[in-house]
Amino acid sequence: MEGIEIKAERVGALKDVALFKVNGYVDTTTSPELQKLLTQNIEAGFTQYIIDLAAVHYVSSAGWGVFVGEIRTLREGGGDLKLIHMTPEVIEVFEMLEFNRILACYDSLEEAIDDFDFCRDIHFQSTNLFAATSGGVVPLNVPMTPTPVPVPVTPKIKESTSAQSTMLDRQRHIDDAQLPLTEKVKKLVIENPMVGLWTIKRSLYSPRFGYTKIGFLRLRSIMKRLGLETRAKRYRYFRSR
Repeated sequence: MEGIEIKAERVGALKDVALFKVNGYVDTTTSPELQKLLTQNIEAGFTQYIIDLAAVHYVSSAGWGVFVGEIRTLREGGGDLKLIHMTPEVIEVFEMLEFNRILACYDSLEEAIDDFDFCRDIHFQSTNLFAATSGGVVPLNVPMTPTPVPVPVTPKIKESTSAQSTMLDRQRHIDDAQLPLTEKVKKLVIENPMVGLWTIKRSLYSPRFGYTKIGFLRLRSIMKRLGLETRAKRYRYFRSR
């Protein structure tokens, strides 16, 4: 096995999110180095972490243990640890071991930062979040704020009751659960064009969509087939509706 290289940066609106860019393999031999760096930062007072695994093609049980082992401590202190840019090889093991039930995962750095900042009620607005073409670049340290999606106005029902509202919500969820998979995906994109693949995956596995379970690789293939694999394309699809 190869060694490991870790580049640490500070990101987020307040520069208090620790970003670790990992290169190499995270196994029994190299995981102690990652654990040491993580422990040092925790002792220094940092509670927000993003681990970039774009250049990692193998994570052993010892490597996953580093991430899972610190989750409880971080969350009890109001923090969290998020993973981004996992390769197909790593994603496959990640889902097989069901670590997706414990660790939050994102397909972009912006989405992970955005989640941290929104949890702390830090909001940013930018007039250039989307370029005219998919080649637009957003600085990594600027979280992308989801564009508000217009909500259709439902005519008020005279003397409506909470029981009626509950019945309508239940009916809507039943209808959503019966939709074909591609239509469920399109509906989520229309509701929020900024949504990422991991968020779509988690949203599908909910009562609203009948607990639709789908692997990340299959979802990515479906998104590509629908022409919705990038945020820019999802935004254009949203604007065309």
